[in-house]
Amino acid sequence: MRKLAEACEQIANTTKKLEKTAIVADYLKSRTPEDGAASVVFLSGRPFPVWEETTLQVGGTLLWRTVAELSGKTEQELRAAYRRHGDLGAVAGEVLQVSISRQPSPLDVQGKFREIAAARGPAAKGALVRELLSQVTPLEAKYIIKIMTGDLRIGLKENLVEEAIAKAYRGTLAEVQRANMLLGDLRETLKLAIAGKLAQARMRLFHPLGFMLASPAESAEEALSYFENASVEDKYDGIRAQAHIAGGEVRIFSRTRDEITKSFPELPDALAGLPQDAILDGEIVAWSYLAGETGRALPFSALQQRLGRKKVSDEMIRRVPVAYLVFDVLYAGGDLLIDRPLRERGKILNELLSGPRKPVKARSTGAQGRLTFDSEEQTAPAPVIRAPVFQAASPKELDQLFEAAQARGNEGLMIKDPGSAYTPGKRGKSWLKLKRELATLDVVVTAVEYGHGKRIGVLSDYTFAVWDGDRLVNIGKAYSGLTDAEIAEMSKWFLEHTVEDQGFRLIVEPKIVLEVAFNNMMRSGRHESGYALRFPRIVRIRQDKLAEDADRIERVREIYDHQRN
Repeated sequence: MRKLAEACEQIANTTKKLEKTAIVADYLKSRTPEDGAASVVFLSGRPFPVWEETTLQVGGTLLWRTVAELSGKTEQELRAAYRRHGDLGAVAGEVLQVSISRQPSPLDVQGKFREIAAARGPAAKGALVRELLSQVTPLEAKYIIKIMTGDLRIGLKENLVEEAIAKAYRGTLAEVQRANMLLGDLRETLKLAIAGKLAQARMRLFHPLGFMLASPAESAEEALSYFENASVEDKYDGIRAQAHIAGGEVRIFSRTRDEITKSFPELPDALAGLPQDAILDGEIVAWSYLAGETGRALPFSALQQRLGRKKVSDEMIRRVPVAYLVFDVLYAGGDLLIDRPLRERGKILNELLSGPRKPVKARSTGAQGRLTFDSEEQTAPAPVIRAPVFQAASPKELDQLFEAAQARGNEGLMIKDPGSAYTPGKRGKSWLKLKRELATLDVVVTAVEYGHGKRIGVLSDYTFAVWDGDRLVNIGKAYSGLTDAEIAEMSKWFLEHTVEDQGFRLIVEPKIVLEVAFNNMMRSGRHESGYALRFPRIVRIRQDKLAEDADRIERVREIYDHQRN
């Protein structure tokens, strides 16, 4: 582990991507395949491979307390160190004492991570964390904590690790990337690269692929400047969901790659009978089934009642019904379809959803149906619905579709290039989103404060940031928009994930993403970003997004420049 920590220090000390890649490649070639396999997972900033459901469930408070105990430092000294570094791993590297190290390997550390993940309760987990950190050098502890918190901060993204594997073992980058995408496991990808068998990688179902992302468009004219004869869908106010179906088994994943099947128990019954194994992409929305009508999507606030629940009662299912609006298919009948154009994937999806269904033993809460917005051709509502697709060749047609979408209560439009491939995890101009409303940003909460008046005792004032390169820079503060119940729930989370207690103000782990709206934007020296939001308010908690998915400073500049024109 010491060699890995030293390599991480080297990587952190250079801004050149080629140098970072070379350091990782040289390190991997010097390790055994087993240690290399554990190392590539760590270098991607995770304790476990993407496809695994294993999580450490170790909060910042537990780690802070452990570092304090092992270092013998006072709370004031630790806070001072944190102010210097802004990172608990770096604090550990400074304050922990050199001890007699057992020199654990990366494979040993990953084994200890599995013990921590399996332990029940903070006391048991804390004992194992303390045991691990007491057996390593301060430098090793620094990076072990960074890996545990998923916050490596050395300017090394997973794509650079893929490049290093290709460089170390003479595979092409495209082969490495495809193998890793199919397997969801850098360990197995590395082993195939070592053996020269990257082409043998096969799709592993029930591990989520990256979601293709859309870029914002400011107008119909801009949207149609990128491609002609666009495919157009409503933009629904729900959560993105990827459904994997094979052999009657169904599992559903959010955009953060977390499994959310248990939150929507009626959907597996509706999906299990598809005629082929498949991976579908779509949006789960709260759905109003109106008598004699097709139905319509409800606001996100209705769907929130279903999110994060380990068990959903029949009463909740009746009170907040949902629909899965499917707009893409990534895999069907043994074939990966992502390289095929959207128009071809659409035809396959239509056939898949309209074809004969296999009989399934599972209780069915509704049959699959096809949704139409034509009042003369209505079908019975069902939880799995093919999202309607329209065509637009002119800004006027697009404006008309936009107005119709908003009349249906939806956010706006998704505008897609019919010839585009599906690019997992990437954002480009092949998919665009058009929303005409007050500007919004997805931001990361970095600090929280106790409220005033009726909110004394709860953490209701949130300072938030956007990304500038690989660091977060604060851009504003908001205290309105959430319900009392949401604030109470968030207060509990923030108290459990505090990294610095400043009394009235807490610095927290930067993991909570909010969507915030605002009236306009100003240049300001008050925030590190150089900008300030006027009248910011919280639209919603983005439980479907990771911190790394939040907006970047470039998006802030675009909004500011557009506002001035």
